[in-house]
Amino acid sequence: MDLEVRDVNGSNCLSRNESDGGLSASSSSSSSSSSSSSSSSFSSSSGVSTALASVLIFTIVVDILGNVLVILSVYRNKKLRNPGNIFVVSLSVADLVVALYPYPLVLTAIFHNDWTMGDLHCQASGFIMGLSVIGSIFNITAIAINRYCYICHSLHYDRLYSLRNTCCYLGLTWLLTAIATVPNFFVGSLQYDPRIYSCTFAQTVSSYYTISVVVIHFLIPLLVVSYCYMRIWVLVIQVKHRVKPEQGTKLKPSDVRNFLTMFMVFVLFAVCWAPLNLIGLAVAINPVKVAPNIPEWLFVTSYFMAYFNSCLNAIIYGLLNQNFRKEYKTILLALCIPRLLLMETSRCATEGLKSKPSPAVTNNNVAEIHV
Repeated sequence: MDLEVRDVNGSNCLSRNESDGGLSASSSSSSSSSSSSSSSSFSSSSGVSTALASVLIFTIVVDILGNVLVILSVYRNKKLRNPGNIFVVSLSVADLVVALYPYPLVLTAIFHNDWTMGDLHCQASGFIMGLSVIGSIFNITAIAINRYCYICHSLHYDRLYSLRNTCCYLGLTWLLTAIATVPNFFVGSLQYDPRIYSCTFAQTVSSYYTISVVVIHFLIPLLVVSYCYMRIWVLVIQVKHRVKPEQGTKLKPSDVRNFLTMFMVFVLFAVCWAPLNLIGLAVAINPVKVAPNIPEWLFVTSYFMAYFNSCLNAIIYGLLNQNFRKEYKTILLALCIPRLLLMETSRCATEGLKSKPSPAVTNNNVAEIHV
């Protein structure tokens, strides 16, 4: 399904125009040839290209603006500076990097109707996109575990999520992300796909590797997150029906609202990424029969749904979290008056130096009382 051309120097030159010249005859089967030709006709449609470019431009703009607002909000507002939101900032960084490098290259490929940036940018953009995707799901998992410990095991939360431990957890999250992404170079799975104008993970390179990627990088994290949030939901229902929760468990309305915010982040991620992962799993299980029969529109739509997810988290924070919403308004207002933003940022930093926070301040119990 993915066409790969090698030049005389052995480097990968992945180009749809070159593949049209003389590679169609070298297709492994007539079914894959027909699939590629339908892919070309679908992707070459001006209406489809315009729609994909519009979605990507919107995603890039909202992604950059929204995630910068999230990072600045946590930096400026001491009510938001707590262990749980360290992973929120980390998730924003994972979403932000794709809008700064891979997405603009995809947009360029759409405008040129081909990949013109060379193999180095192809491999680099594919690797960074993989880091972002896996980093996002691992950070969402870390957030779920954090929420679970805070709500269901509150007596041990301050010890488990001290500043030092939280930084270790964050480092471990990104270390696992890097370890999970590096094998793509050895398998050779980062290739240009003309259907989506992207250098990305090719699902047909290795069935076993594709199944491993879907299971380890998507299904297992979703099971962990589902377990954590299911336990929290059980506790919320117990409190609502005045059933005595486990001893030592504390639950406040602000905790429930914060949990609902992160639960929505998880649900949207699962909805946006599930179609692509399910398609990959189906292709890996039976590539000969399944791959040629997947509608081109479904494949392209599933990819751009996944791309679109990177701009949604910041919107969810603004809609459901009062502290984030207030900071968004302040920062956006300060764009018209830059001196206001500088003065308030300096004041927040000075206050942080003057007063050493008590252990309770680093805990979400106090940090999110006014959420």
